[in-house]
Amino acid sequence: MSYRKLSQGYKSFVAALDSTNIPRNVQEELQQPEWAAAITKKVQALVKNGTWEITTLPKGKKSIGCKWIFSIKYDVDGSINPYKARLVAKGFTQSYGVDYEETFALVAKLSSIRVILSLAANLDWPLYQLDIKNAFLNGELEEGYMQIPPALESSRTSSMVSKL
Repeated sequence: MSYRKLSQGYKSFVAALDSTNIPRNVQEELQQPEWAAAITKKVQALVKNGTWEITTLPKGKKSIGCKWIFSIKYDVDGSINPYKARLVAKGFTQSYGVDYEETFALVAKLSSIRVILSLAANLDWPLYQLDIKNAFLNGELEEGYMQIPPALESSRTSSMVSKL
């Protein structure tokens, strides 16, 4: 399909996609207030949910690194809503059986989604979508330690870690 054949709404959306820069690192992020606000919002959610506690690393324990992942969600009109920052642990640095015993990721099975869609279509049910913000922050974790996230480091936290 040619760009010229797109409606004005789609052209605006494509222009917004093309003109928005997603930072590749924290140094780029710090130069843009929208991304700094996204990090602040995520950190506030982490603190509010008691996800971590700043402490010293106990002897014999290992901390894992972390990094920020940035993404953008768009409204149907092409406007940005919102800038998103996610903090991810670098779990690939851990060894199974040494640093952890089990893994788990809550994901809906495709067969379950098909059943729900089939029921909705056959019984004329309305479908709704929702996004539970920070739902994963409320789970119980085995005790672990993560380095202080980039952009939050300071001279006060140089020898500290986040206890998860």
